[in-house]
Amino acid sequence: MSNNLSDEDIYKKILKSIVEHQLPPGARLPEDKLSEAFGRSRTSIRKVLQRLALERIVTIAPNKGAQVNQPSEQEAREVLDSRIMLEPLLISEVLKSWSKANSKHFRHMVAAERKAEKIEDQAALIQLTAQFHYELAHLSGNSVMADFIEQLCYRSSLIIAAFGTRHSVSCDCGDHLELIDLLDNNESEVAQQWMKRHLMHIKSSLKLNISDDQKINFQQLFS
Repeated sequence: MSNNLSDEDIYKKILKSIVEHQLPPGARLPEDKLSEAFGRSRTSIRKVLQRLALERIVTIAPNKGAQVNQPSEQEAREVLDSRIMLEPLLISEVLKSWSKANSKHFRHMVAAERKAEKIEDQAALIQLTAQFHYELAHLSGNSVMADFIEQLCYRSSLIIAAFGTRHSVSCDCGDHLELIDLLDNNESEVAQQWMKRHLMHIKSSLKLNISDDQKINFQQLFS
């Protein structure tokens, strides 16, 4: 592996491997082996792992090091239930600042989602779907709630990676363009109902079982 990779590149590669189950829930992430695989210092690897830990994708325990977070079935349900309760509530506030520029921006995001789905890049699709939701929440002007939803979206990404099917991030759960059209038409109540139904579909698409742990060859994985 070239040591010209930036921390951002390493972050994306590890995240992609987690989302695609090459690094399953519970897999250990030893700094020394990752450092060797990426040809970067352990300090750089540690920074990337700390970022993933902030996003609840990885857990870091004293004397144990880092490992891929292993969400429980209960955590999966609670995270999705929290989003189902909270995200529809912000729609009316989002509409107060909604503009043509916002509509254009989110339509570009949907185009990126569709491109990722077409080339079957599940990792990118999960990330883009989460980004759509937390960027929308930040338009509400309630930074405390939006930050909380952003963290829930990061946790949902891991949950979908661990328990999801291709239906969890496809149009089967509702096309984001439908929501944008509702916001363009200032249909607050219908948009709230759409958001609730969309998140409930994602929750119902999950297959709540834990993957078996496996031995990881980091050199081979990141070569």
